[in-house]
Amino acid sequence: MKILLTDDSSTMRKIQKRVLVGMGIDDIMEAGNGKEALAILADTKDFDLMLCDINMPEMNGMETLKAIRADASIAKMPIIMCTSVAEKGQVMEAIKAGASNYLVKPFQPDDLKAKIDAVMGK
Repeated sequence: MKILLTDDSSTMRKIQKRVLVGMGIDDIMEAGNGKEALAILADTKDFDLMLCDINMPEMNGMETLKAIRADASIAKMPIIMCTSVAEKGQVMEAIKAGASNYLVKPFQPDDLKAKIDAVMGK
């Protein structure tokens, strides 16, 4: 499985990457914001899944999600939105915009695995 991990916090990316590697997923690319993620996706469209923070500088997760859903070549890619904000309104907005699922940080490794399994139909 190939995952694009998008979060402005390098520490959070390291934590998420460690959890993913522990799950046996080691094909991981990283982006620090939505603009970087879209640039990676412009070159490499074969990602199986994206984990995307909502609150990021330059281009936030909601803008990134909407841009991906508007691009037919990558629109079907599952996206799990990750947020430290447990506010229902923001989560509902993400789901309406096409998020496949969401995860509230901090999370347990089992929570991430369960969300990935649910999105990937396992």
